[in-house]
Amino acid sequence: MSGAAAQEGGHWKLENVELVTVGIDVGSSTSHLMFARVHLQRLAQALSSRFVVVERTVLWRSPIILTPYLDDQTIDAAALDAFVHDCYREAGFARDDVDSGAVILTGEALKRRNAKALAELFADESGKFVCASAGHHLESSMAAHGSGAVALSRTTEEPVLHLDIGGGTSKLALLHDGEVLDTAAMAVGGRLIAFEDGIMSRVEQPARLVAERLGLKLEVGDPLAPATRAAIVEALADAVAEMVGGEVTSELAESLLVTDPPAWPAAPVALSISGGVAEYIYGREPQAFGDLAPELARAIAERLPHGLPLVEPAHGIRATVIGASQFSVQVSGNTVNVTGEAVLPKHNVPVLYPRIDLAADPSPQEIADGIVEAARRMDVLEQGTDLAVAFAWEGDPSHARLTALAAGIVEAHERTPLGDTVIVLLEGDVAQSIGHLLREELSVSSPLVCLDGLELREFDYVDIGSVIEPAGVVPVVIKSLLFGDTGEREHRAGAWQAGPPTGTMV
Repeated sequence: MSGAAAQEGGHWKLENVELVTVGIDVGSSTSHLMFARVHLQRLAQALSSRFVVVERTVLWRSPIILTPYLDDQTIDAAALDAFVHDCYREAGFARDDVDSGAVILTGEALKRRNAKALAELFADESGKFVCASAGHHLESSMAAHGSGAVALSRTTEEPVLHLDIGGGTSKLALLHDGEVLDTAAMAVGGRLIAFEDGIMSRVEQPARLVAERLGLKLEVGDPLAPATRAAIVEALADAVAEMVGGEVTSELAESLLVTDPPAWPAAPVALSISGGVAEYIYGREPQAFGDLAPELARAIAERLPHGLPLVEPAHGIRATVIGASQFSVQVSGNTVNVTGEAVLPKHNVPVLYPRIDLAADPSPQEIADGIVEAARRMDVLEQGTDLAVAFAWEGDPSHARLTALAAGIVEAHERTPLGDTVIVLLEGDVAQSIGHLLREELSVSSPLVCLDGLELREFDYVDIGSVIEPAGVVPVVIKSLLFGDTGEREHRAGAWQAGPPTGTMV
């Protein structure tokens, strides 16, 4: 290689990063994973430390398996671990070949007594993995992003409604201009009852609730009568239809809600559907797997609102596993405020990104409301771990404006559990001032980490390193959950295939 070529190659490596990632989805009904190569490129601005994704190539997709359960209805961790090991081998990857990844536990799988052990089983990768236990609001958002519905909403003038129907839950997200406006969910799914040769092998509590209200009986080991099966499917489909319509009025539908009922701020102009049941709605899956999914799909399709066009999103049953983890490294500025070295480092801290325009001078209560709502969207309030609050500071750093922000952060910590350490991550260079206000004027006694010069967004997790002296800066590794879009390419059998379109009218 000539000197000029070597210099050019060295410059490319300074401006570009390629990572191999893996996304692992453990759901109520099915589990699967995907390997991808992510190409990141440094932003064009001079001396920028931020890299953005410019291309994502799917390298290998696993078969979709039924999530394995033991007789006591806990997830079979050994069987799942063996499946993952087999996938690595068949894909031709060793553990050391993978730079980053994401493990997503969703739906009924999240409720299992050993769910935390499962997450730790996959996340013990030297801090390389993000492990997200996706509650109903977060799973709704992830499915909307991963299916391509969020990207589709950027092309419509009015909101789009996205419905994800899995094995244990159905999730709704109202989308507009690339943003999730609101979410809701209910305990309706295709695998609330599983059976083999007509004999029930698994009956989830929501199915028992529906059966009781219908005067029916469901017991593992008993035959599932066709009339019983049909009645339960019809009742479940009625409940989903109410939720899609935006008005949950029946007692049965209300009892199946696992979030607040939907209250859409605007009427949608189209509906897209993902999840395992969607494979039957769009006619992509002809095979039955010993559950209610085929019949539930037909019943829901019959109840879809007239006049609301059905759009086929780019991804269906694999919508959530699209989220593999990307690493980027940023360095906080030298105006940081950290109370003692012992508080750092921290790993895998979820980032809350409130939808607040600080340039509009919001009140402390409005700021606190935004933080609490961001925590609700991310389903992290019950995890008992530290949470980071991120803002893009704009405008004059006056004492009044900074105090309003600091007071809002304090109020949010008083109203909801955001962790033992107050962690504030800012894009503008005001971290030292915010830290001073929190400590000196608002008497915050908790450990404090205020960093600035950082660009963050929803679905980010951060590793925060120790303060580097004498520069007084803090390294921050940002792990972002990635979602597919129209730029995706798939590598199968040695051939490149163009990714699916953003959306197809059905």
